[in-house]
Amino acid sequence: MAQSETVERILDAAEQLFAERGFAETSLRLITSKANVNLAAVNYHFGSKKSLIQAVFSRFLDPYCACLESELDRRYGKSGNKADLEELLYLLVDQALAIKPRHGNDLSIFMRLLGLAFSESQGHLKKYLEEAYGRVFRRYMELVAVAAPAIPPLELFWRAHFMIGVAAFSMSGIKALKAMADNDFGVHTSTEQVLRLMVPFMASGMLADSAMTDQALVSAQFKPRKSSSQDAQRF
Repeated sequence: MAQSETVERILDAAEQLFAERGFAETSLRLITSKANVNLAAVNYHFGSKKSLIQAVFSRFLDPYCACLESELDRRYGKSGNKADLEELLYLLVDQALAIKPRHGNDLSIFMRLLGLAFSESQGHLKKYLEEAYGRVFRRYMELVAVAAPAIPPLELFWRAHFMIGVAAFSMSGIKALKAMADNDFGVHTSTEQVLRLMVPFMASGMLADSAMTDQALVSAQFKPRKSSSQDAQRF
């Protein structure tokens, strides 16, 4: 078996099992059994379970963030034009659709994993995602903040995470949701159509009048924190 094929088999198995069972409940033994490789192969190619988890995310996020950054450069890099919020949200959709899928449910699995990244105690993963991809997403959120100037920074933080929650829930269960819609309405809705239907819904929520009344919350500003031992907590 070629080395690249071995790596892909391990990543495929890990990706599916992490999505089904979660990170903590998925052992390397389960992964090696599903991938039909031995533990030495996992250790050789990835070194540890932490590195394997990170590699699963990188397989999707490397091309996604490269495409997103390139498009941000093209659209907003030098012009200084104010971005429209719906345009920014459609940009995320377009980049997701631009990635050539390896399987039919790549996006669904990744969104399930993204939800787990926020809900499970995986300090090393949060630190890795920030170090590897934080710059491009901070740049993106700066454009979002300009597009929604009336929303306090702390409220914008929460709204962005509400938006991630909507996308993670809808896309991680897209197969079942589409089956329900197909049955109830007698017409097929594609994944692309679902993604595009989300945009005006999300934009309306992001641009709704501020609900904050506590002046301390309204005035709160982002303060980058220093890394700590918590960032590298073990699972």
